[in-house]
Amino acid sequence: MSTAEKKRVPFRWVAVGIAVVALLLAGVVSYYASANPDGLEYVAGKTGFLDSASEHGAADGPLADYGTKGVDDERLSGGLAGVIGTVVVLVLAGGLALVVRRRSAASSDEA
Repeated sequence: MSTAEKKRVPFRWVAVGIAVVALLLAGVVSYYASANPDGLEYVAGKTGFLDSASEHGAADGPLADYGTKGVDDERLSGGLAGVIGTVVVLVLAGGLALVVRRRSAASSDEA
């Protein structure tokens, strides 16, 4: 079977597959994420400037500190925050892709 004869998978199914895998990873992997500090926080603690850190502007936000405000179970809170963040990124990336695709289609129609 040559390359031209192979059945092509529609882009929509590829996009759905990517979204499903991303959501599964965000929910499942972040559910098991370590509670230990990340590398930057570890180095800041070792070098002695961790205490000089101040809260950022979004510290009171609904998804601050890799968790979901109002969810008491720490693991569930982290998994939910991962899923919400992934959905936001996928929606933004999909919207950007549609805008670029339409703009490129419009410019090729003018040529």
